Amino acid sequence: MELIQNLLDNSNIPFFTAFLLGLLTALSPCPLATNITAIGYISKDIENKKKIFINGLLYTLGRVIAYTILAWVLILILKEGASIFKIQKSISKYGEMILPPLLLLIGLFMLFGKYLNLPKIGLNKKGKNVKSKGIWNVLVLGIVFALAFCPTSAVFYFGMLIPMSVADSMGYFLPIVFAIATGLPVIIVAWILAFSVSSIGKFYNRMTSFEKWMRIIIGIIFLIVGVYYMFIFYF
Repeated sequence: MELIQNLLDNSNIPFFTAFLLGLLTALSPCPLATNITAIGYISKDIENKKKIFINGLLYTLGRVIAYTILAWVLILILKEGASIFKIQKSISKYGEMILPPLLLLIGLFMLFGKYLNLPKIGLNKKGKNVKSKGIWNVLVLGIVFALAFCPTSAVFYFGMLIPMSVADSMGYFLPIVFAIATGLPVIIVAWILAFSVSSIGKFYNRMTSFEKWMRIIIGIIFLIVGVYYMFIFYF
């Protein structure tokens, strides 16, 4: 963390600075908690190494979509003379309100969803599972987690990245570099899970209780992070 900060202080290259800001954001307490949660969600498919790595990329793509679209809108607005502080306050407020209950609901559903008599979804006319459903879940997770700004990530994004993007001629590309860096830890862990410990997945695949325990563990992770964010944002 200190090494990245020192590199940031001495960086005069906008793209490298944006990358370092993204790494600092990823390693900050709040974004780190969401990345850990995302890793837990992705790792539930540990028996399918290709799916783990693809989900890691999709999660990062979700972050890229969220950070980039928001940045492009802000750059256009700021070039018209709007105040970045008012915008930051509004976005942070709604992100902080939505994320904790969302995490709690996901955690509760993963723990107790099987007891609910819900209609079956995710089926096409022939009754086959729609494979894209899981893809959209991971993508949306990346978007939601990216927009859950906490004080530290808000400073890096609104206070440093956006003003730099407004001032630089290539500023529209800087948020993309920033977003990729924020999801880099998830990509690395997904790669490790997919290609370095795939034998673990084969071992667990023989155990009938593996899926149940993974669902419980991931549900508990979501609940813990949801309570953590609720404590941070609401109190």
